[in-house]
Parts: sequence; C-alpha cells; structure tokens
Amino acid sequence: MHPNEERVLILAPRGRDGAVTEQVLARAGTRAETCPDVHGWLACLSEGAGAALVTEEALDGDLGALFAWLDAQPAWSDFPFIVLATRQAGRRSERASGLLARLGNVILLERPVNAETLASAAASALRARRRQYQAREFLLERERAQEQLRLANEDLERRVADRTREVEAAHETLAFALDAAGMASWDFDYGTGVSRRSPRFDAVFGYEGGGPKWDRQALLAHVVEEDRATAEQAFSTTLETGTLDLECRIRRRDGDVRWIAMRGQVKRDVANKPLRIAGILMDRTDQQVTEEALRQAQKMEAIGQLTGGVAHDFNNLLTVIVGGLDMMLRRPEQVDRVKRLAEAAMGAARRGEQLTQQLLAFSRRQMLRPQTLNPNRLLIDFRPLAERAATGAVELTYDLDPALDPIRIDPAQFEAAVLNLVVNARDAMEGRDGPTRIAVSSRNLHLGTAAVADKGVPPGPYVAVSVSDTGSGIPPDKLQRVFEPFFTTKEVGKGTGLGLSQVYGFTRSAKGFAQIESEVGRGTTVTLYIPRSTDPAEEESGAGPAGTIPLRRAGAGETVLLVEDDEQVLTMAVESLEELRYRVIVAHNAAEALEHLKGVERIDILFSDVVMPGGMNGSQLAVEAQRLRPGIKVLLTSGYVANLDDGQVIGGGELPVLNKPYRRDELARSLRLVLGAGGR
Repeated sequence: MHPNEERVLILAPRGRDGAVTEQVLARAGTRAETCPDVHGWLACLSEGAGAALVTEEALDGDLGALFAWLDAQPAWSDFPFIVLATRQAGRRSERASGLLARLGNVILLERPVNAETLASAAASALRARRRQYQAREFLLERERAQEQLRLANEDLERRVADRTREVEAAHETLAFALDAAGMASWDFDYGTGVSRRSPRFDAVFGYEGGGPKWDRQALLAHVVEEDRATAEQAFSTTLETGTLDLECRIRRRDGDVRWIAMRGQVKRDVANKPLRIAGILMDRTDQQVTEEALRQAQKMEAIGQLTGGVAHDFNNLLTVIVGGLDMMLRRPEQVDRVKRLAEAAMGAARRGEQLTQQLLAFSRRQMLRPQTLNPNRLLIDFRPLAERAATGAVELTYDLDPALDPIRIDPAQFEAAVLNLVVNARDAMEGRDGPTRIAVSSRNLHLGTAAVADKGVPPGPYVAVSVSDTGSGIPPDKLQRVFEPFFTTKEVGKGTGLGLSQVYGFTRSAKGFAQIESEVGRGTTVTLYIPRSTDPAEEESGAGPAGTIPLRRAGAGETVLLVEDDEQVLTMAVESLEELRYRVIVAHNAAEALEHLKGVERIDILFSDVVMPGGMNGSQLAVEAQRLRPGIKVLLTSGYVANLDDGQVIGGGELPVLNKPYRRDELARSLRLVLGAGGR
C-alpha cells in the first residue's frame, strides 16, 4: 500500500480545530495532514488517503468537485469520512442531512469530542479503508487470474482435437470410478426425450437386467408418499435454478425403503435453451443411519452436559422446599414460623419455574405468544426495570431508531432476553475503574447472503437490538461457548449460565439469531437480529394489569370438565376448582373426556392438559370438544409442549393457555377471562 493511503486528511479551516486534531491523531500514532481549503483537500484526496476528517461548517459551499470525485470512485471504494458536527438541540436541517447522506460512508461525531473518541474513530475509518484496499488487491488478482485462465483456455482449445482419444479413455475411467464409489450416472435429453443411465441406476431401485423407461413420473412413483411433495418441488424448479439437488426416500421394487441422493446440472445452448440434464445418483441409506446415530450421540452428550447443572440448581431449590415443609409439619401450631417457611418455599418454587422456562427457551419448546409490534415500545416501557437492573452506579443510555420496523416476537421473551443482557453487562463492569456505561440501541438493516451464510436464516431486512457495555470483555477462547447452557464466567453462586442460553433460544424461536462481539478490556456487544415483519404493529393489549381483575368464583352450577393424567396435579386442581365453587367433572385422558362431552350433563368449560397419553393431546381434544358442543369454552394448561409445528403456538394462537405451575388465583383469573369472553 502507498504511504499516502495510510494518512488522514483534515479540513478544518476555522480556528485551531485543524492543528489540535492533527496533534491528537499524531499522539495516537496516526499520520495526519491538515489541508488549508477545500481545493487543497480535494487535491490531496486524489493523491491517496485512508480517511478524511472534516468539520461540518467546512462543507458549506460548492462541493460539486467533491461529489464528482465520490461518483468517480471505483467499485471497491467507499471512502470514509469523519465529520465533526456542532451539537444541536433539534433535528439536523434537511440540507445538512442530505449532505451527510451524499458523502456516504460517514462517522458523525458531535463536538466537543474527547481525544480518545476522535482517535478511535480515525483508527476505525482507517481499518475500514484498509479492507477496501485489500478488496482492490483481490479484484486485481482475480483479473490477473482470469487473464491467465483465458490464455489457458485458448491453449486448451488448440489441443482438444489431439486429445479426443484421451477424453474417451477418461470417460471410461470416470464410469469405472463412479461405479467403484457406489454412484450411478444418468442424463436426459430435453430435445429427444431420451434418457440414459448406468446399470447401477436400475440396481438402486431394485431392478436387475434393466429397469423401466425412466422419466419424472416413473421416478416419482418410487418416492415414498411423505417425500413426494419435496421431490416434485425439486424437479419443478430444475429448469429455473439450472440444478437438481434432491434427497428423499424411495421404495424399491422389492418393497425395501432406501435413502437416495440425486444431483444434476442443466446444460444450455448459446440462446439459453436447455439441451440436457445430467448427474449422479447415490444410495445414502448407510450414511443416513450413521448420521442419525451421530445426531443421537450428540443429543445424549448435550443431555449429559445439562443434567449436572439442572440437578444442582433444582436440588438447591428442593432443599428449601422440602426442609421448609418438614419444619412446618413438625411445628404446625407456630403460625408465624409456618408462614415464613411457606413464603420461602413458594419463592424457591418460583425460581424453579423460572429455571424451567429458561431451559425451555433454550430448547425452543416454550409456549409462545407472538405479536407483531415495534420493539422500541417494549424497550421504552421496559426502561425503568432495566435501570433498576443496571443499578445507579451504571449509566444506561438508549439510542433507538425512530423509524424502526415492526417484528413478530413474544414480548415477555424479548424483555427477558434484554434483561439478561443488561444484567450480564452490569456484572461485566463490576469493580471497573473509569466510565461504566450500558448502551441499548435499535436499528434497521439488510443482511445479505454472506452475512447470514452460517446463521441458518435467510437474507433480507432485519431489526437489530444491541446491548453494549464498557466492561472487562470476554477472552476469545471463551467467546465461542457463551451461548452454551450452564457455561458461565461468573463466580460460583453468581450465575446459572442460562442467561445467554435464553437469549439464544428466544432469537431462534423468533427466526433470527444472536451475535456477540467482545474485546478484552474494552467491552462486549450482544446483538439480536430479528426478521422484519410485513404485518402492521399491533396495539397494546387492553386487558389491563392482572392484579386489577378481582378473584372470580363460580356462578351457580358452573361446571368444569377437568382433564389431567397426573393424579397429584389432578387432586390439586380439583381442590382449587372446588374452593372456587365450581362443579368438577374429572377425566384422566381425552377418551374419558369425550365420553362426558357426548353425554347430556352440563359442561361450561373444558380445562385440559396439553400433553397427555392416549394418542390425542389437549389441543386436538379442544377441537373435538368444540365440534361436539359448539360454543363450549376451552382453557388449556401445560408445562412443556413437544413436537408442535412452527413457532410452538397452541391452536394457531387462538386457544388460551395457563402455564404450569399455576396458583389458585391465577387459575381463577384465567377461568374468569375465558368464561367472560363472548358475553357468556
């Protein structure tokens, strides 16, 4: 790189801004040169620079030459500017905003700026510019490689005629190699409709000595019914994509089910008309069995990692609960002592509930209540709680994009994720000298294919919510493990290691991802990327605080059909319902419940567990109950939901669910809301 390409050009014609800035950058080890005016500045830019630092007032004039220079940049260049602006009480003028946008790659610093911030911004701009120069070198290298390739192709074309026999020999060798590797070759001529394949192709489908006349329908007839839609989709998009990439199960002629993989590529003429498609076919059954065994081994390893942490936390909680109950049974007449021990046991049980919810969040099995909303509203409403979590010793700042797009999330899970990040940021700054600051920000951005290549999400528009701190940072060797459950860098007793696991689970449930960046001694930033929702943001729920709803007891003769397979939970639920003066009909599974529903006795509401044995879960039972008794009210309850469809939403989000564990008052409140809906 030329020396000029490492310098920062300063344009600050008023006062001593230029001289002071040059001195600050020089002390930071950055080469800087001050230009007297815009014309000299542009001349220096043309000779090469790593970045430019300019005061906002210096840009008040004819900047046509500057814009022409910007427009003439090569494709690899996006020249960085650091603009020193005067702090303003209101919004920047339309002209000033337009000018900054016209410059493009701008770092905007409001004066007064401390030396460290200025030096850091200059270093960041130079780093970005170096990456651009690296891209330039890469492009030049690619052009040289393409030229070499062109020359090689010309030489190859001259030798093709002399290599015909060698190609034929190579073709024979390839056929032998494919057969030795267990692969079958095939091709199909679009013009004539003629298909060709190697003998192994027929053998994979169970045909010896020749198979049928292969076409799409003949092949699809062998695909098992569950995979047929996938196979049809792969074939239907082949001409559009130019490739065939299919893995599915087939049923051989003898009835045996096997896994196959087909790979193919379309060949076109100069007019882009498809001529033929050719590729390979492999029997992947043995590989699938091996991969499934590996996945199962990985699951068992993960369960092993979780078991110790879960057992430790729950045994601590059970110690409080069991010990308290034991002492209450020994001295039941000591009312104050019993009350104190009961409150401690209830607190431990609630912590156990929270631990379970965090585990479910990590595994994405929690009951979600997704809404389309503007996350800024949640962040603003949530700010008092975040400030209490940060404590008064830590400054909490917000930088929210007012034009933020809506996203579809579960509000409670989102707030829990942000709270976890704020608490982690606070702990990271404990005992630190100097400024301690937590910054919460939000912004819209578009992630390209490269940005999401290893994230398991599609490219497109996203909303990013970041929590940054000025704490101690995380060493690189630990940074890759921070989302693992029960992995923590905190002292024993100061963290379960589930906070970032909950964050990870939340973002995956929201079809996004989380990313962490950290530098030891400088701080950490965790960013949540959630895809933008195309639906409009919903209004705040009008239910009001739960505490404002008075306890509701049953009306005259109101009857609950209670469906629960666990006897102890059933007993507790019956006692709670009868205490609330409901008449209770008990069923241990869906089959018993259906017998009652088919009868004539009064049933006002079905209160059913979701996960039950017997082949029908609570959600399915609810659908059947509403078919048998149109208008019947339904309240579901569950502590864990497995194998649900996308998003883990019960009944498409239409059926109310009371999460386990629940207290009597929570049960009463849920029954009131459900029975009161629709004017019944």
